[in-house]
Amino acid sequence: MYRWVVEQTLALLHWFRRLRIRWEVRDDIHEAFLSLACSIICWRRLQRHQSLR
Repeated sequence: MYRWVVEQTLALLHWFRRLRIRWEVRDDIHEAFLSLACSIICWRRLQRHQSLR
């Protein structure tokens, strides 16, 4: 079950064009985009969960 969660998360992150290929040289900028993408994924999931109520 855990493998499925990891594969799904990586597939969701792949939808963000900026993260598909690492263009940034600096690690902190890449990490910021990664954090932003994770936040957007969580936000969308929360919105979807609330609309089902």
